[in-house]
Amino acid sequence: MKRVQLAAGSVSALTAAVLALSATPASASGTYSGLAYVYGAGAFADDWGNEGIVDQSHNTSSNATCLWQKILYADGLLEAGDIDGVFGKDTAAATSQWQSTWTSDTPDGSAGKLTWTAAGQFLFNSSGTRTGNTVSYYSGLRRNISLSRDSDGYYHFTDGNDSGRIAGYDYRTCS
Repeated sequence: MKRVQLAAGSVSALTAAVLALSATPASASGTYSGLAYVYGAGAFADDWGNEGIVDQSHNTSSNATCLWQKILYADGLLEAGDIDGVFGKDTAAATSQWQSTWTSDTPDGSAGKLTWTAAGQFLFNSSGTRTGNTVSYYSGLRRNISLSRDSDGYYHFTDGNDSGRIAGYDYRTCS
């Protein structure tokens, strides 16, 4: 009887351990906000201070990654053809370059909370200011990219083929 109880306890412990290991910090939704989309509410100036991680291990293939690639494109670190929503080695290298310029952290090639927060400082409305509730674009070093935030707070952008997309962590439709 003790062996059966011991075996049952071992199986329960093993199951719990496997479940704990399978849950990643950025699984399916944004790590910090807990939302499945790049999100904002109220004044847009601090919208990106709680976004999830996009890198080679988290949300690697997603529309949120596609939006991040658009930011890198706006700053001249990726080409239009590189915007595909897949966080590969070129996106990681461009992210490290971007971080070297715009963040105080050591570049790690991962767009997490500090990197998204830094990028959020370049969001502007149609008047070119950072006030109000309507965001219109990201101001990059080489070009601006159009953005909008819908009534639910979800960010919209166009992908590499100029198709409209919503920046979600759970899926990839951009190309």
